[in-house]
Amino acid sequence: MIRDTFTVRNDLDQIEAAFVGTPLAGLPIGHGPSGTVLVADIDPNRLHEVWQAADALVPVIGRRPVMVTDDFDDTLRIRPEPEPGPSESELRAFAEAAESSDPWLVYRHYSEDDDVDEGEVEYYARGIAGVDLDLTALVSDVALPTERPALERTLYDRLLADADLHARVLGSVRFVTRTDYWYTPNSVLLMLLPTSDVRSSGYWVDFFGAPTREYQRRLAEVLTQWHHRWDARLVASWGTMLQFQVDRRPAPGDEAWTAAGQLKALAPNLDLSRWEVAVALPAGNAWFVHNRP
Repeated sequence: MIRDTFTVRNDLDQIEAAFVGTPLAGLPIGHGPSGTVLVADIDPNRLHEVWQAADALVPVIGRRPVMVTDDFDDTLRIRPEPEPGPSESELRAFAEAAESSDPWLVYRHYSEDDDVDEGEVEYYARGIAGVDLDLTALVSDVALPTERPALERTLYDRLLADADLHARVLGSVRFVTRTDYWYTPNSVLLMLLPTSDVRSSGYWVDFFGAPTREYQRRLAEVLTQWHHRWDARLVASWGTMLQFQVDRRPAPGDEAWTAAGQLKALAPNLDLSRWEVAVALPAGNAWFVHNRP
């Protein structure tokens, strides 16, 4: 609910005071949509650095940061007056519904149910990064037809058992877990959400893969699970793309395989096969989600 004008202005003053001595100092700040605060004039080339500064201030200002862009949405602008956000009861109901949901019932990669026959093995084993390896030989004893996840897991396990092959694949796929793979829009704003709670923060995340409030609740639970398991924090939301800083990388094997499956489920347009993503994840701390029409 909107509080009195003095209190709201005082909130902005406190945030500006917290910004002193950080890359956010002196930037234009004001009211954003639905109870948020927007900081404008972010240098796109420094967006990760600026986000890290804002993330470090969450215990101080009580607001979780996410980078957004007005390249595709001209409603993302600083407003002269504050705009009401959800009531405490509405936000609590959102978080409770998110916590009770199972996001992986709705977020499933479309290839999970594919069967692979003899004529398709080479295509699926080759991967997308174009590594020049005789990967089909590694799965030549797999009984066909078989489910694609089973074929890819066999391939992944055999790569893990061969250090040289694994290193060659990693050299071609590790780019997907680096920040220079991230999308950089022309115009960047910092949105400060009116909560420090990860699950509740999903209420404000604008993502093509979460077009309804029900899907937003599922996404909020993904954000929470990834935060708890991998210390993954949402850096940016560009509509069809999400970008995460991940401070606890999955270990090679079961952890990386599970994380790769979840990442592919949320990001059907991520241009690597699941076994390639599983190879890449332990080697970097930047995750990229791409889900577009």
